[in-house]
Amino acid sequence: MTSGKKARQQRRTPPPPVRSTGGPRKASPKVLAVGAGVILLSGIVAAAAIALTRGSSSPSSTSTTKLLGSAEVLALYRGIPQHGNVLGSPKAPVRLIEYIDLQCPVCREFETTVMPSIVPRYVRTGKVQVIARPIAFIGPDSVTGRLAALAAAKQNHFFDFSQLLYANQGTENTGWLNDSIISAAYNSIPGLDRQAAEQARASSEVSSEANTFDSQATADKVQGTPTVLVGKHGGPLTFVGPGSPSVATLEAALNKSLAQ
Repeated sequence: MTSGKKARQQRRTPPPPVRSTGGPRKASPKVLAVGAGVILLSGIVAAAAIALTRGSSSPSSTSTTKLLGSAEVLALYRGIPQHGNVLGSPKAPVRLIEYIDLQCPVCREFETTVMPSIVPRYVRTGKVQVIARPIAFIGPDSVTGRLAALAAAKQNHFFDFSQLLYANQGTENTGWLNDSIISAAYNSIPGLDRQAAEQARASSEVSSEANTFDSQATADKVQGTPTVLVGKHGGPLTFVGPGSPSVATLEAALNKSLAQ
């Protein structure tokens, strides 16, 4: 099994080493600090290398295709302010920073089983602001997904897009996160300009943002995904984990910060 069980083995220990799928594969700070040019080149190579993958239809045939679960995803975030990679009110007293990889199965578990409880209770009510920092260390699909998500963020739809990919996630490093599923995810979000998002994926601005998240991950000593940090705005952050924290664990951390 390539994802769930092995990935949990990889991410159960918070700092230090990161393992993504069972073996001792590490995402060292050197990996996380990849330059913008390399990231962009990796995305191009990944897109060109995956001809026979899940959702193998050509980009033209996916011009109106939508992903399963889009109604539920859109309902989760509808009406909540999104600005780039930030979700929730800028006046929220507490921030939740999440380092995620879009093809990480443990991130999928966190985003689809934990955050749907946290978002309505804490984010929609203005108590907590979520700051997502996508990183890419599992493989080429991680790079492709991150650039596509940051392109959606340019139109303030990062969270809709990311949640759609988690709801339709394939097996790690199989090329599932290709142009077809990205196009379908863009099409599933009302108000998002797909063509503009496709152009933004290859922009130097998006690549630069990806590098910024790598630098922040290194500074925060991130060793795996998801990494969840919670704290008052302007105050110190506390690691919540390991791996995907439960709803109860995350709620306890948020409530503690809110009470401070």
